[in-house]
Amino acid sequence: MGYYIGVDVGSGSVRACVVDDQGAMLSMATRDISKEEKLPGHVTQSSNEIWDAVCYCVKSAIGNSNVNNGDILGIGFDATCSLVVLNKDSFEPVAAGPNFDNNNQNIIMWMDHRAIEETKEINRSGDPCLKYVGGQMSVEMEIPKIKWLKNHMAPEEFKKLVFMDLPDYLTFMASGVNTRSYCSAVCKQGFLPKGVEGSSKGWSTEFLTKIGLEEISQSNFNALGGPNESGNFTYAGNQLSTVSESFIKSTNINPGCIVGSGIIDAYAGWIGTVASSTIEVPNNKEVVDIEECAGRLAAVAGTSTCHIVLSKTSIFVPGVWGPYRDVLVPDYWCAEGGQSFTGALLAHILSIHPSANELSNLVKQRNVDKFSFLNNYILELSRKNNLETPLLLTKDFFLYGDYHGNRSPIADPNMRAAIIGQSMDTSMDDLARTYLAACEFIAHQTKHIIDTLMNAGHTIKAIYMSGGQCRNNILMQLIANCTGLPLIIPKYIDSAVVFGSAILGAMAYSSSKNNSDKGGADLLWSTMSNMTPDGTTVFPATEDSIERKLINVKHKIFLEMAKTQQTYRQLVENAIR
Repeated sequence: MGYYIGVDVGSGSVRACVVDDQGAMLSMATRDISKEEKLPGHVTQSSNEIWDAVCYCVKSAIGNSNVNNGDILGIGFDATCSLVVLNKDSFEPVAAGPNFDNNNQNIIMWMDHRAIEETKEINRSGDPCLKYVGGQMSVEMEIPKIKWLKNHMAPEEFKKLVFMDLPDYLTFMASGVNTRSYCSAVCKQGFLPKGVEGSSKGWSTEFLTKIGLEEISQSNFNALGGPNESGNFTYAGNQLSTVSESFIKSTNINPGCIVGSGIIDAYAGWIGTVASSTIEVPNNKEVVDIEECAGRLAAVAGTSTCHIVLSKTSIFVPGVWGPYRDVLVPDYWCAEGGQSFTGALLAHILSIHPSANELSNLVKQRNVDKFSFLNNYILELSRKNNLETPLLLTKDFFLYGDYHGNRSPIADPNMRAAIIGQSMDTSMDDLARTYLAACEFIAHQTKHIIDTLMNAGHTIKAIYMSGGQCRNNILMQLIANCTGLPLIIPKYIDSAVVFGSAILGAMAYSSSKNNSDKGGADLLWSTMSNMTPDGTTVFPATEDSIERKLINVKHKIFLEMAKTQQTYRQLVENAIR
């Protein structure tokens, strides 16, 4: 039997797992990582700290698995789409600001919003490549961050830099091979695969010149991995090489272990969930075809939530990132919707309420987590008030929760939160109602994204969830009720993303045995289908239920609140011009 390692670098921790070739998870190791925010919106991390954590977790996961080291055949990596800044000659860390006084802080995190003005300038260019990022670049993408660095560094210092998306940095460190993934380059850096808009080199000299990054094209795009020539870019899970000597020394990993090309964390969540079969939504085991995944939307829910759906043809969706070709397998397209503030929204709502300390004391006394406590509290409060459904607790309370801007489908970083119906009540009852309203908001925004995708031409039949939010029964039922779609909850609720990376490790080993350096849709799907364990299904309530009637009418109010906020801001802007 063969065994595989998955590594996941999230916003606040690194995880590594060992799985067997049947998909059974044998061990897991975790280490927290830090971030700095020296100025509002400027969020950085350390690649050295992250790599040390990766080595610790891989070594620990191997040790805890009781697996013979020589039987570990492949390793896959995923990470947040954060920008790693390095010296082009030494590949040593270079400070990423805001003060440029600490080379150890050399990663600009995905959640960093420093480059708002640069993003606006890029979007004013009207370049054709913007069609493939939902019509405009997001402040969370990496080209705006690179432009911010140019605007704030001495020209001679900027020219010394090379940039990597974090997943590519991890595979570089593990293998010693500087091959970039289509996933990172296409999704976050403006790369167009061959044939898209007539692209041949991947990078557009015209676009980079328009936006003031001509230095990158003048140096043959080396700062971004070079032109799209043989060996520079590859598909998810393709073999790169065996592990590097330095990685072997740090982890005691099998020297013959194959490193697969990396992937952005949300896409690892797609890989780790959408092949899950249930009694109600089974896989067709007779068909080994990636198109089996068409209509399956992966929702990877943590601090933020990403929504990923695959299609055979390019479908342009305003306000939704993509369509991205080749980011998972050759000649298939992905669309990526997203919510920047979901898990973080619930945490924020609970932390700012006057009863926050009371809640903390109660959950400590009862040894339960806050969400389980509040979900039970809501059910009990509903019973006390003889309500037909807990949703009647918030029937006159409307919370719009874009505290951190809107990623999709409005694509406006200036969107903010709004509450209608708030009283002077500061009790635990009010905290519970506010929390329930925040859960409703997450469900409404999920529907807004899915409706936008479907109106543009996507077919979505089910939502494949992953992340800790899956344990929140009230939230899961709200999303099912609001969208009218079944939700598939994976076996590895908290580990679906790192499990997806382990699948990439298995695929890398298989591709090495096939002597293949080209991504294989059938190979990916067969690996996913063979290794992904069964899940469970959450169904929406019936259309004529009071839950569906309430949530349907409140969805109209949700849409109106979003539109009204934009109108108000425009009225004020017009008045002060």
